[in-house]
Amino acid sequence: MKVEKSGNFEMIAKTYHGLEDVLAKELLQLGAQDIKTLRRAVKFKGDIGFMYKANLSLRTAVRIIKPIKTFKVTNEDEFYNALQSIDWEKYMSIDDTFAVDAFVNSTYFNHSLYIALKTKDAIVDQFRDKCGMRPDVDLDNPNLRINIHISEDACTVSLDSSGKSLHKRGYRLETNEAPISEALAAGLILLSGWDKKSNFIDGMCGSGTFLIEAAMIAANIPANIHRPHFAFEDWPNFDAELWELIKESQLKKSSDCYGKIIGYDIDPAVVASAKINIASAGLEEYIELECVNFFDTLKPEGPTHLVFNPPYGVRLQGDIPTLYQSIGDTLKKNYSGAEAWFLTSHMEGLKHVGLRASRKIEIFQAKLECRFVKYEMYRGTKKVKQQED
Repeated sequence: MKVEKSGNFEMIAKTYHGLEDVLAKELLQLGAQDIKTLRRAVKFKGDIGFMYKANLSLRTAVRIIKPIKTFKVTNEDEFYNALQSIDWEKYMSIDDTFAVDAFVNSTYFNHSLYIALKTKDAIVDQFRDKCGMRPDVDLDNPNLRINIHISEDACTVSLDSSGKSLHKRGYRLETNEAPISEALAAGLILLSGWDKKSNFIDGMCGSGTFLIEAAMIAANIPANIHRPHFAFEDWPNFDAELWELIKESQLKKSSDCYGKIIGYDIDPAVVASAKINIASAGLEEYIELECVNFFDTLKPEGPTHLVFNPPYGVRLQGDIPTLYQSIGDTLKKNYSGAEAWFLTSHMEGLKHVGLRASRKIEIFQAKLECRFVKYEMYRGTKKVKQQED
């Protein structure tokens, strides 16, 4: 693959709706150039080493792709011919396997799977014409993953440098019902403005994703350090020595945790699963777990920040309004002076919390429309708090 090892090129990092600005800030802090926020994505520039670093360290990206060709297209013949004009031997050999992901939002094309099949045909036909043989498709573990994006008549062909979604960090060995994506959990923590020094509490911790992501943020541990493989490692121009240097450099930036990170859950089996995941991530020394009902807990000493993901009633059934009322009552009674955030798609349940949200942010989890809401537990009345400020 003839990608320059020196010099910058354009890349696109994909993310969740509502986390675009968080990802843009991450990229800026990491050293990206020419950053531009898009819909569910951020465009930026960097060199091949930065591409490695972005895959390793970005917490809110789910995929990083490198565009190699853009063109206008209004019918399948134009599309096929444009793909045939790409010299695919620059990016793969006859012995490599490949897969195609297609995303279509166009009046000219209406089926993503069809576009993926036409892409496969164009690549296979080119190799067959040149070599008399064809490369194979491998949907699970290809050597090269190709991304096709068509918006009306604009088509972009990209190489996927990540492979499997970057939310699959590699540490989560156990999951419970309705687990939150690791990248979304990290994004919500960053969006909440946690200062990394206040106590961090997840009152309904499930498999421990919020706790693990919080600890990795606090200790400045690269998000995907436990991930076993990235797609760019299969590219012909992969620089193994540079990759090792980047991993070593990013790990050297890790630091100690200062605030307590505490998780509660009432289910012993769930707590056991969380312990396995925390151990898998190597974070036992940073995280405290208790098998206890959140409604029986008290705020620890010092500034306290809560982020949690209570049941929505979508896959986990139950009396959500009563549950949310109990959450609100516990926050008011036991967490004076704390700041609490939680994610939910149960808009009716929010009316039963009994607290006025100071912020509501629209977030999508998969195709589920959610709100990430903030409650500030003032000591005494809000009027007194404002006078103190």
